[in-house]
Amino acid sequence: MTENLDETDWVILAELQREGRLSFTELGRRVSLGTSATTERVRRLEAAGVITGYRADVDLGKVGFPVLAVVRLKYPGSRHEPLHRLLAERHEILECLRTTGDDCYTFKVAAASMTHLERVVDELAQFGSTNTNIVYTQTLPYRGPREPAGPHD
Repeated sequence: MTENLDETDWVILAELQREGRLSFTELGRRVSLGTSATTERVRRLEAAGVITGYRADVDLGKVGFPVLAVVRLKYPGSRHEPLHRLLAERHEILECLRTTGDDCYTFKVAAASMTHLERVVDELAQFGSTNTNIVYTQTLPYRGPREPAGPHD
């Protein structure tokens, strides 16, 4: 079920996605609400599952993972548990999306070197054929959703 979000909810979401450690006082100032009203709205958004968590954005190069790649996997089987076990073990795999089309999965992989990336891709390749693209730059980092501009179906 889609939550009914008003304009203030969307502004709160935008501010928290930009800076998740804002105090309720500062967030309230930015959205023109008192601290208690802001706290109540954030708690409501959390309880409804709209806000699912908070995290720190980490510079991968500064923590020893300068190689970023997108790996696509054609998974011929229907038993996905072995792949899910690998995902739980390999923390270099930052994100996994199950997709439609020729490729069944798309992964975002961070590696310390090209040799390290090759080892991770080799592990993924035991499940099917892979296609790997190295990321030059992250032109648009993840930014989260914003309020829709108009009516949507």
